[in-house]
Amino acid sequence: MKSFEAFCAAFSSAAWGTPLLVLLLGGGLFFMIYSRFLPFRYFKHAIDVLRGKYDDPDAEGDIDHYEALSGAIAATVGMGNISGVAVALVTGGPGALFWMWISALLGMATKFFTCTLSVMYRGHDSHGHAEGGPMYYIEEGLGKKWKPLAVFFAIAGLFGVTPMFQANQLTEVVRTVVLPESVSSMASVDTMNFIIGVCIMVVVSFVIFGGIERIGKVAGKLVPVMVVIYVISVLAMIGLNIEKLPGIISSIFSEAFQWESVGGGALGAVIIIGAKRAAFSNEAGIGTAPMMHGAAKTEEPIREGLVAMIGPFIDTIVVCTMTALAILASGVYDSAAEDVNGVLLTTEAFRAVFPTMGPIILSLCVLFFALTTLFSFSYYGTKCLGYLIGADKKHYFNYYYVILIVVGSVIKLKAIINLIDGVYATMAIPTMLGALLLSPKVRDAAIDYFHRMELEERRKK
Repeated sequence: MKSFEAFCAAFSSAAWGTPLLVLLLGGGLFFMIYSRFLPFRYFKHAIDVLRGKYDDPDAEGDIDHYEALSGAIAATVGMGNISGVAVALVTGGPGALFWMWISALLGMATKFFTCTLSVMYRGHDSHGHAEGGPMYYIEEGLGKKWKPLAVFFAIAGLFGVTPMFQANQLTEVVRTVVLPESVSSMASVDTMNFIIGVCIMVVVSFVIFGGIERIGKVAGKLVPVMVVIYVISVLAMIGLNIEKLPGIISSIFSEAFQWESVGGGALGAVIIIGAKRAAFSNEAGIGTAPMMHGAAKTEEPIREGLVAMIGPFIDTIVVCTMTALAILASGVYDSAAEDVNGVLLTTEAFRAVFPTMGPIILSLCVLFFALTTLFSFSYYGTKCLGYLIGADKKHYFNYYYVILIVVGSVIKLKAIINLIDGVYATMAIPTMLGALLLSPKVRDAAIDYFHRMELEERRKK
């Protein structure tokens, strides 16, 4: 196990070097400038599309705009927002949050481009069913000679969309918070984790074997509930410690540009930690969201890109920020033990502010966050496998997927985070390269789309 942990740490460190940081952050900056800050200028129009104002039930696709965003948010607004933020604070300090914000703002532009392309260059699987995602827009948009890059993404995706992190953190909460001590102490920690992992596997299996329609419907119902409950809770935690807020905000900005330690190396470390956790949380540039948005019922690629860009805003700018502020305001961050990380640190923050109800509220949120992410990730994996070996065999991924739920329940958190970070980095390479090469197509389509929208508005007046 120690050799596996060492391999995961080395893999993550090698993958998240300067070239990848330039690709993700530099690529996002390019998209933002190249689109003339379109994600911000048309945010209201994006909300109108999301509300169903332009829905076409007869358009090609499987789910509507709202279900596509809900499914994507179900995958992104998850354990990365509860425990991933805690990991960022422990490893990078409050300054890491600033770089999460920067990554998220750039990620809005990245998602606009990648998810527009997922509809613009929808491919078809071996059954002739329309499919979207980086592997399809690379092959369809750039041509057959680029297929090796598309295959590379699909292979990396099989390992990147594993359920291990969510299963690990959900198991931790169930064992330490939900179950009475008399029950959780009946067996060893490893045995209890295994039993909980099997139970989670059964629940997830019921949903994921029902396909994308069931995933979309379940996510559409659970996502609003879980976000509202969580947001109200953390706002209350911040409100009860409002006097600490000015100092917390000051520390976020001051520590974001800390040069002192390791001859200035601390700044680079904090940026990398912030970018890692933002990528893990909102997945902008990783390539997962385009697979979900590629299934949307629309003939207008730009509309789906606009809806998709809302994801990083909700996920990182809103939810991750609230989690970080709640942890910092609670006071547990300053006195946390070294082994109190991830969801345990967030649990301690909730307990510090709401001694009785805090852990219960967080347990409910963790249940919703983790399960909805587990539902959506399986869909991404089936699309990757279907692309590689055919649609008639894509369901085999789900068997591999549910087994990994149990595996994730019993292995250490640090190894899981390093492994997924490393694989996410490999997924980002084809996703971003394909989007950068095809970016002129997206800009031309955006100019055409908004010109038509303006003409239509004039006619109505």
